[in-house]
Amino acid sequence: MDAGSHSISSEKSRAAAPRPPLQEAVSRPYMPSLGSGCRNPSAKCYGDRFIPDRSAMDMDMAHYLLTEPRKDKENAAASPSKEAYRRLLAEKLLNNRTRILSFRNKPPEPENVSFADAASSNLQAKPAKQRRHIPQSAERTLDAPELVDDYYLNLLDWGSNNVLSIALGDTLYLWDASSGSTSELVTIDEDSGPITSVSWAPDGRHIAVGLNSSDVQLWDTSSNRLLRTLRGVHEARVGSLAWNNSILTTGGMDGKIVNNDVRIRDHVVQTYEGHSQEVCGLKWSVSGQQLASGGNDNLLHIWDVSMASSMPSAGRNQWLHRLEDHMAAVKALAWCPFQSNLLATGGGGSDRCIKFWNTHTGACLNSVDTGSQVCALLWNKNERELLSSHGFTQNQLTLWKYPSMVKMAELTGHTSRVLFMAQSPDGCTVASAAADETLRFWNVFGAPETPKPAAKASHTGMFNSLNHIR
Repeated sequence: MDAGSHSISSEKSRAAAPRPPLQEAVSRPYMPSLGSGCRNPSAKCYGDRFIPDRSAMDMDMAHYLLTEPRKDKENAAASPSKEAYRRLLAEKLLNNRTRILSFRNKPPEPENVSFADAASSNLQAKPAKQRRHIPQSAERTLDAPELVDDYYLNLLDWGSNNVLSIALGDTLYLWDASSGSTSELVTIDEDSGPITSVSWAPDGRHIAVGLNSSDVQLWDTSSNRLLRTLRGVHEARVGSLAWNNSILTTGGMDGKIVNNDVRIRDHVVQTYEGHSQEVCGLKWSVSGQQLASGGNDNLLHIWDVSMASSMPSAGRNQWLHRLEDHMAAVKALAWCPFQSNLLATGGGGSDRCIKFWNTHTGACLNSVDTGSQVCALLWNKNERELLSSHGFTQNQLTLWKYPSMVKMAELTGHTSRVLFMAQSPDGCTVASAAADETLRFWNVFGAPETPKPAAKASHTGMFNSLNHIR
């Protein structure tokens, strides 16, 4: 078990009055004093460089020593060869100037400078790209009362229609980022709740909801209608969900991973078995060819679609890679958007590491000790950067430059571990939900690149057959 997990069955006792969900938090962020740190204003401030006083230099003496012949005490006359050498030295070094270090005349113009050389020098003098400003404080903070403090769950997701979903106890709320409005989609019965996972379908309209009772519900958010309930898939709570087109992959506390085709009545099409404890992380690659799964057994598995068995009697599918490098639960998973076979993973409190994997070969490319529990990972869609969220002691979000893994920024504000992160559709804003029961929005990834016009993909056909399921 990962250190610091909290049982969802335990009840929270609150002395304060209940807070409305997803409302602006009233607490003000700490602002440091802007006063000057100088204790003695009358003290004279000197520069940090030594500039010599040219008035102390005897230029005439220097000129004399270089131009006048040295008269030896024993030999009054200099030899002709020495005199010729002296004249040549003065001509080359002083360029027939009367004084050295003279700044009166402009330097001579360069000779034989071609247009190509001038153009190349202009290219070399091009200013470097300006470093992006990264705000250190949250752009917005909302209250999230009754957010379950459980490391192994996945209670936050941001859909392609710019609607954020967050599960607070038994209730699933939708927050429209365009208008700032909040709506309640569903409140689960106490016998089935609380909600243990949420995941938007690619169309941004339908959403899957995993429950503590092991059921999975599919909802149409445009009509607030329950389309169907997937029962009997798992024997315990469903803490992780991942979509691959019309396939909904579910991960349970029973260690099983199940692919469900939501278009057909007999929805279970494949089962992956490789974890001995709860599956707390699931992510499909961008291509949809590989699935990464992380568990409370400290294992990371890579499953490949091409290895799926076509024989129903086989029932179970063999993993492509079984990776045992992490020393704690593996929940944080993130596929790289600019390199299809690159996967970043984060370990729990006894591991604290972010690891990078080549999923074709199974090789670990790099490992970085972050110093604290890694709860979630997100790649920047526009730059080669990775964002991680952490637990004790700082409860911070850390922005890393890839592949050097140099820290670019540390965002603080949460007072308890940052359990969940979700990224806006444009890739600019990140939402973080923490055990301090706040939801914060960070403009950490900057403005996106100019989008290219492209035909909008249609996902409406995925759930057309659900109306006929009985």
